[in-house]
Amino acid sequence: MQAPTPIPVERLQFAMPPVHDSLADERRYRKERLAGALRIFGRLGYEDGVSGHITARDPEHEDCFWVNPFGMPFKHITVGDLVLANAQGQVVEGRHHVNQAAFTVHAQAHLARPDVVAVAHCHSLHGRALSTLGELLDPITQESCAFYESHALYDGYTGVVVDSDEGRRIATALGDHKAVILRNHGLLTVGDSVDAAAWWFIAMERSCQVQLSARAAGRPILIGHKQAVATREQLGSDLVAWINYQSLWQDISRSEPDLLA
Repeated sequence: MQAPTPIPVERLQFAMPPVHDSLADERRYRKERLAGALRIFGRLGYEDGVSGHITARDPEHEDCFWVNPFGMPFKHITVGDLVLANAQGQVVEGRHHVNQAAFTVHAQAHLARPDVVAVAHCHSLHGRALSTLGELLDPITQESCAFYESHALYDGYTGVVVDSDEGRRIATALGDHKAVILRNHGLLTVGDSVDAAAWWFIAMERSCQVQLSARAAGRPILIGHKQAVATREQLGSDLVAWINYQSLWQDISRSEPDLLA
């Protein structure tokens, strides 16, 4: 019996970040991904009252950022609900207010990092718990190695962030990393796409959970520096984050297509 003929690789499907024909198409794409990410965060329980935001830079007005409306449940947000605000937190498009305190942090991160398209920050349970220790993630799993020497600690807490100076200090702590742990506060992640920033937040929250669980059970064995760096080089890029996120996007967009309204 003759063996089946392999299908040529070029005929197999594999999703990659799209290239857009116009700014309008790119804006629509970012807004759809933003609404979807917010719903996913809602599903995962990252919402805590009115705390928590994901922002996406507008592709045309690069000093303006799309954000979820103040006080609207993540699980109900649609593309049409999103608000566009400038770097001062003033609404320039939309029907709702924005959370000024949270937006201050996001805006400063965007302004400090022109390469960043999206910023995610929520008061997730395990991220908050680890943040109280004032420590970084340890390289104890393959997933946590994606953050090895690629995240920072903002080692200060002054209450709710309400001024741009505090936002700039957080942005300085972030530096060129993909994430920062805000002591006694939670996690903040960035990416060159909404998908990447959202995936890094999800992966970091899970890594916090694993680290806390492992420490409660015993003494975790650290992955060596060389191996941790090699693993980060394999798994720590925004492209890999984008690819990892696609199953979550497919699930939310197929099961809740009303988010595109």
